[in-house]
Amino acid sequence: MTAHKRISFQFVRDEVKRRIETRVWPQGSVLPTETQLAEEFNCARATVNRALRELADQGFVERKRKSGTRVKKEPSKHAKLEFSLTRLDVEGQNSTYRYALVERNIVSSPGWLASQLSVSQEARVLHIVCMHYADNRPFQLEERWINIDAVPEVEHADLDTNGPHEWLLHAAPFTDAEVAFCAISADGRLAEFMGTTSGTSMIQLERTTWKDGQPITFARMTHHPGYYIRTRY
Repeated sequence: MTAHKRISFQFVRDEVKRRIETRVWPQGSVLPTETQLAEEFNCARATVNRALRELADQGFVERKRKSGTRVKKEPSKHAKLEFSLTRLDVEGQNSTYRYALVERNIVSSPGWLASQLSVSQEARVLHIVCMHYADNRPFQLEERWINIDAVPEVEHADLDTNGPHEWLLHAAPFTDAEVAFCAISADGRLAEFMGTTSGTSMIQLERTTWKDGQPITFARMTHHPGYYIRTRY
C-alpha cells in the first residue's frame, strides 16, 4: 500500500478554489469524486472531504449525497471579520493605549442576560465596566458579563491592569461566537464616558461567546464617534 504524502486540506481547498475561479470547473459543473481527487492529490479521502466542506461553507460549491459536489451557479463569498484585542487596534494606529477598570461586581444574572446566555437567573456573573483609550482619548466603552460557572477563576482574576477580553483569551478561549452590530444614539451616561454629547451616533458591537457549548460571556462594546469597520471577502 502506497503511503500518502502529507498534503494538507488547505492545499486541496485552495487548488480546487483556483480551478473554480479560473473556470477549469465552470459554474454548474460536477467535480470529480472525493476518491478521484484523493488519487490526483495523493492524499487521504478525509483530507479532500474537509477541503470540500470548507468550500461549501464559503459558498463555492454545494454538496448532495447522491449527486456529488457541484460548483454553485452563483458562487457566493463570505465576508470575514477579524476581532483583535482593543489594545492591538489602538497600537496599530500608532497611538498609545490605556485601559481603565471602572466597575467590577458579582451579581445574579438579570433576566435579559439569563435569556441571552441560556443560564438560570440564579447564575452568578461577573459584571465589568471598563474604558479603552487611544492617546488618552476615549476609544471604546466595554461592558461585559462573564459566567462564573464556566470560568470560576475569573472571580479572583486581576483585571485592574489588563482588560477582561485579553484575560479570557488566555484563560478560556472561546470555540463559538455570535456577533451583532447596531447604530445607537448616546445617552447621557455613554456621552460622558466617550467625551461627546447626548444623541451622538455611535457603533455598538454585541458579542456572545461559548466554549464547547457552555456560555462564557456577553459583551457590549461601544466605539468612539467616527469609528468604522472594514472587512474583506
